[in-house]
Amino acid sequence: METVQVGDWTLLRRLGEGGMGVVHLAEDDQGRFAALKVLRPHVVGDEEARARLEREVSTLERVRSPWVAEIVDADPWGPVPFVATRYIDGPSLHDQVNALGPLGGRTLRHFATCLAQALVAVHQAGVLHRDVKPSNVVLDGETPILIDFGLARLGDDIRLTRTGFLLGTPGYLAPEILHGHEPGPAADVHSWAATVAFAGTGRAPFGSGPPMAVMDRVRRGEHDLAGLEPSVRVMVEAALDPDPLRRPTLPALVKVLAAPPRAGVTVPARSRGPVAEPTRVLRDEPPSDDGDEPPLWSPAPPKVRASVGELIRRWSVGLALLALVVAAVVAAPFIALAGVAVGVALLRWGAVTADGHRSRRDARGRKWYDFPHAVVLSPIDLMVSVPATLLLWVTAVLLGGLAVLACVIAGAPTGQWLGWAGAAFGMGVWLGPGSRRVRRPVGGLTRPLARTAGGWVLTMLVLLGLAGAAAYAVMQRGTDWMPLSGAPWDADWLDLFRL
Repeated sequence: METVQVGDWTLLRRLGEGGMGVVHLAEDDQGRFAALKVLRPHVVGDEEARARLEREVSTLERVRSPWVAEIVDADPWGPVPFVATRYIDGPSLHDQVNALGPLGGRTLRHFATCLAQALVAVHQAGVLHRDVKPSNVVLDGETPILIDFGLARLGDDIRLTRTGFLLGTPGYLAPEILHGHEPGPAADVHSWAATVAFAGTGRAPFGSGPPMAVMDRVRRGEHDLAGLEPSVRVMVEAALDPDPLRRPTLPALVKVLAAPPRAGVTVPARSRGPVAEPTRVLRDEPPSDDGDEPPLWSPAPPKVRASVGELIRRWSVGLALLALVVAAVVAAPFIALAGVAVGVALLRWGAVTADGHRSRRDARGRKWYDFPHAVVLSPIDLMVSVPATLLLWVTAVLLGGLAVLACVIAGAPTGQWLGWAGAAFGMGVWLGPGSRRVRRPVGGLTRPLARTAGGWVLTMLVLLGLAGAAAYAVMQRGTDWMPLSGAPWDADWLDLFRL
């Protein structure tokens, strides 16, 4: 039979194929064996795609772990582009479990530990695997070896993102991927947990059936872990949390798995009903042997309800802020409007920047360059925030104008007009369209001050002191209409609105 040569490798037999290419068992002239993937034309269809592959390969070559089938050779630019990885002569986890049944006891714990350590090594190289599943884990005896970086992407390279195209196996994809968010290291934690669950139960944790039904269960966190080893189930259930921020990190999982199993760890079994039925995902934590050891991770604490006294203090601070705005409008209307406009613009700009930073961090984890990245993008965030900022400010000004008009129609004394206008303007800033990004930073500053009586008293003294100073200035000199020389209204045209 005629042999096929690819680079320095001779293809011996076909091992399998996937969307990225066909995998062959190959041997080089030194007698080394490798799993060589010949890439399909659509993967490396142009120079840009080949350059992208070269970047990814150069990073993946830095992954060194006994639990990872590392790259031994690659040629993105050859006539037949390929990637060759260490060959493991063993069955996949999928085939092994289907043939011999699920793993248990020490074997399952060893499997979970090694697979977590493999992903730690992958992440340390700046790579996300993104396709951890039973068919991509090969068993070398009892030791799992992670293979197939076909869907891996450089954690720092946004140029590799593809939108509108779902890659991966639905039952082993993280919920954030199914929601259309860019995955981070926590996505591999979720896939690790789903794979360990399969290894320990022989079933896909999110069941089978139409892909859309499976993906819906993944998004909702409706998994079936009945029969999974209790000491492992605790960690698997935590890692399957739909919220990536609530999942344990891989180093934390490795630390727990490497320790001897704690005695007395029990987890209530789930109902063996159909997986597709809605379930309530509960989190069970192992009790400590001595009560002194803190957990490596824990669910997010429940929100603490503020006391009645604290709520009263918060509201009083808000009213003091409104009083300051009213006093400023009465003392110097145009200066107050300009000052509030600048303040609103800065608050909303900061909120947009913070939202973008948080979104990027949630998607790919914390990076050393997060702060400089946010600084570089801040001018763009400013431009993004401008339209909604203008809408909010104009809405508040119009409400103030309507308040003046209502005073004119009702025949209120002119001395009250600015007070009512300032109150309406302040409420418009606080409750108008886009005001959430004003309330959030202001609340983030004032809520801590209102938690204690001392902080509240100091805050009230400052706000009411400033409002009192503005009121005193009005009593001494009257309203300052700068840059105008006097009040903008004229009694002649206002008479048209009087009753």
